[in-house]
Amino acid sequence: MAPHVEGCLTRSVQTSLVAVCGAAFTLSAASHTAPDATWLLPLTQLDSPAVGRSGEPQLAAAGDRALLSWVEQASGKATLKIADRTAAGWSQPRIVASGDNWFVNWADVPSVVRLQDGTLAAHWLQKSAASTYAYDVRLSLSKDEGATWGPSFTPHHDGTRTEHGFASLFQVPGAGLGLAWLDGRQMKEGAHEGMDAGAMSLRATIYDTTGRQLGESLVADRVCECCPTAAAVTSDGPIVAFRNRSEDEIRDIYVSRLVGGAWTQPVAVHRDNWKIAACPVNGPSLSARDRNVAIAWFTAVGDLGRVYAAFSADAGATFGDPIRVDDVSALGRVDVELLPDGSAAVAWIEYAEQKAQFRIRRVERGGTRSASTNLAGISANRSSGYPRVARRGNELIFAWTDTSDGGSAVRTAAAQLGPSATR
Repeated sequence: MAPHVEGCLTRSVQTSLVAVCGAAFTLSAASHTAPDATWLLPLTQLDSPAVGRSGEPQLAAAGDRALLSWVEQASGKATLKIADRTAAGWSQPRIVASGDNWFVNWADVPSVVRLQDGTLAAHWLQKSAASTYAYDVRLSLSKDEGATWGPSFTPHHDGTRTEHGFASLFQVPGAGLGLAWLDGRQMKEGAHEGMDAGAMSLRATIYDTTGRQLGESLVADRVCECCPTAAAVTSDGPIVAFRNRSEDEIRDIYVSRLVGGAWTQPVAVHRDNWKIAACPVNGPSLSARDRNVAIAWFTAVGDLGRVYAAFSADAGATFGDPIRVDDVSALGRVDVELLPDGSAAVAWIEYAEQKAQFRIRRVERGGTRSASTNLAGISANRSSGYPRVARRGNELIFAWTDTSDGGSAVRTAAAQLGPSATR
């Protein structure tokens, strides 16, 4: 079985590759760093609504509303909770669901989104067999802002005891909930990755506003087994991003769009040609407004960890040249948010001088980059998970998992956008 890769660190050769990842190298020709102290105002720490052992944060924002979701674990049970961003910080937490048979993982995490009609849609992962990688996506809906939740259900009906996860939920224009997920029905039961395990696929489905499922689609028949997916909605329709897996183990980032009721043939955002016979556990991030799309991703060609961003002005049909985002080297775990002026805020985990940091910078379409901002020190290990960023109006909200004291706790902060990012 091929090993997982965390950024550019494998379990077996971590020490040597850390040295490689920390090597200095130059920016791509398309990038130009221009100091800009006005795009992001000072960070304000927010009291986290999470208590006890917590992690797996997610942020979902639309307009002037934002939701934080996370998982708390106690006494052998996992509980998914949510809170709303308020003027004073966060609302009182509300419980979505809990169980003692959940699959809780640092990269494959639950989420909650608010649909256009006010419905809250949540997903989490539930074990279907004793095997580590046999679990299902479970969905639930709330019509009363999360006070109560309907019975859970699955979007997939293959009945195999294989991996179903890394789901991305989104609003489908003119309908209701849409989601894309990694589906292991073509893999051997109990298998997770490897040459003889079978192929992981990417599948998607749509529900109407009454909650009725409107069929299921195969988006891609061979994808990376354990890299998170991403989804966004343009004025032309939804777009999903994922890490592909070719027959010769090239694992670059691809996108597919829902056009005329069908998913388009997936295409590469950029031909990185990262060949790796392992899952890097590092997925892309998307942000969209009208026909504008920003995407960020991680690659480690030559064992050099880098983060890139690219822009599209045609709803994701094509993307411009990649723009280098990290400063020295990166572990990836990216997030991206389009800003009011058309630029993008890109967040990632930087790794240099034997330390990791949750960092953010503004990237413009032409390749100009602001100086990067250190948001928080963070563990380079998997325990810190994926840090998050979301935009609520002219505010950026941040969430991450702090493991500095040996435990696990969700932390949050916020910062107003400055004049240069909102003009």
